[in-house]
Amino acid sequence: MDENKKLNFNPHDHVLVPKHTKISEEEKQKILQQYNVSLKQLPKILRLDPALQNIEVQKGDLIKIERKSPTTNKAVVYRVVV
Repeated sequence: MDENKKLNFNPHDHVLVPKHTKISEEEKQKILQQYNVSLKQLPKILRLDPALQNIEVQKGDLIKIERKSPTTNKAVVYRVVV
């Protein structure tokens, strides 16, 4: 997908797309310390992923993804922008 091309719709409006939030540098360090992991150990997400189109991200940013869950009400996962 060409970086300059924009989608004709906003993926965030779709019911199946979970909420994506960019984490601050300070919170990122707390999360890495809390889970005792490095950025290399976390799952990846592409900078050009359609779910990130309205968020200004750079390589190495941490994205918080909040999904609805039938058992825990909300599941939170983190991904590193590559």
